[in-house]
Amino acid sequence: MVPLIKSVHVLGAVLFLGTGLGSAWYKWRADRAGDVRIVAWCQREIVLADWVFTVPSGILMPLTGGLLVHLYGLPWSTPWVQAAIGLYVVAGLCWLPAAGLQLKMRRLADEAVARATELPPEFHAANRIWLALGFPAFLASIAAVWVMVAKPLF
Repeated sequence: MVPLIKSVHVLGAVLFLGTGLGSAWYKWRADRAGDVRIVAWCQREIVLADWVFTVPSGILMPLTGGLLVHLYGLPWSTPWVQAAIGLYVVAGLCWLPAAGLQLKMRRLADEAVARATELPPEFHAANRIWLALGFPAFLASIAAVWVMVAKPLF
């Protein structure tokens, strides 16, 4: 049972990190395409990918992680467990507002396509904040994976 739960936990981390990196890559490419229709399509796909991959993996990871802590008989006060949880919380606190910004950017891009106009300044402002939140979220997620693998003593 433990190998299955651990596999689901690792798969959740892979999906979480992979979707985040893939979304950032394709968003970066779409934003530089110079075509509002491409940006709008990409924004819709990023929101969809979050619902299909990021949200389920974001739910699975703490559930399976908590179950693994219990099954291995680890105290919740174990330093690397606390560090991993803290890093996950940091990533989540950055991701939640970023997800809201993705919805806003999707709406603004769709409106620009419907009106056949350029992306508004509000889109670009939201994009800058999205990027500012995305970097620490991604770095915290990578650090959480490292902590769970290395199990440092601190």
